[in-house]
Amino acid sequence: MATTRYLKSQLAEAGIKGVDEVDSASKRSRSEIIRSFAPYYNRPPEGGVLDGVDKEIRVLISTDVLSEGLNLQDATRLVNYDLHWNPVRLMQRIGRVDRRLNPEIERLIVADHPEQKNIRGTIAYWNFLPPDELDKLLKLYAKVSRKTLRISKVFGIEGKKLLRPEDDFEALKDFTDAYEGTTTADEDMHLEYQRLLQENPGLEERLANLPRRVFSGKEHPTAGSRAVFFCYALPAPAIEDRDGDAVDADNWTEDAGFAKWYLYHLDSGKILDQPSQIIDLIRSKPDTPRHCIVERGTLSEIRAKMDRHIKNTYLRQVQAPAGVRPRLKTWMELS
Repeated sequence: MATTRYLKSQLAEAGIKGVDEVDSASKRSRSEIIRSFAPYYNRPPEGGVLDGVDKEIRVLISTDVLSEGLNLQDATRLVNYDLHWNPVRLMQRIGRVDRRLNPEIERLIVADHPEQKNIRGTIAYWNFLPPDELDKLLKLYAKVSRKTLRISKVFGIEGKKLLRPEDDFEALKDFTDAYEGTTTADEDMHLEYQRLLQENPGLEERLANLPRRVFSGKEHPTAGSRAVFFCYALPAPAIEDRDGDAVDADNWTEDAGFAKWYLYHLDSGKILDQPSQIIDLIRSKPDTPRHCIVERGTLSEIRAKMDRHIKNTYLRQVQAPAGVRPRLKTWMELS
């Protein structure tokens, strides 16, 4: 996210016109952005090509939120600035642009943009490769991380931690998965979310129109267990302030931050914060019955504990100034 916003500012300073950016925190509808960037291959069944499009986007900078399942063949050039090491993900990126062309739509594009006549039907892409020295270092790091993971699994180190308390088991595992070209747990969840959007037309708009805070509940998959799931928006300093002191709370926004999951176990007080540990517990279907039996007072106490936990972990780690607080977006009772 920080990289895409940095690139947008740099291209704007360089005088490139028609530049826009999209990431997971973008407030605008992604369908609106896609229509502005690729209006011809995403035109509505009825109406003109540019109906509902304020302006055409010439250069779109995106994170992997637009990596699959989209028709972006209005474009003919792709630059992989932040090269994904997973070849499947890289193919998905290229596949958004390198798709089957429609002769009728191609004639419309050339008629409206005659300067593109000679490049239509020719797809080109560039990859920014890491320096050789960095590549060697990353290979060494991957080799060491695999050995460390094996040691951790064999000896069963408490809490799935590695040899030192500050080592992050999940981060190393994700790094190894990415390097070896396999999908991580977070990537699998992202793919599942994209499939849900494709299989349920209008779902993205329904999600965007939900209340700003949502509470629900369901039965815990394990009988006798009780927990509460939380999804918080954790703020971060705006991109232009990250090189400075960023002591002003007004400079910290949700747009610059990220979403974080937590699961609080009522019986043990243990808090999980890895999505791969939580997803199977909260996954629901349209016919999953709502089930809420925990008293409101107990829920309020748990939420207060979570707020303190975030204050003592994330906010203290990033040295957030006074007045910066996480915002609860969604929570779910599991009982």
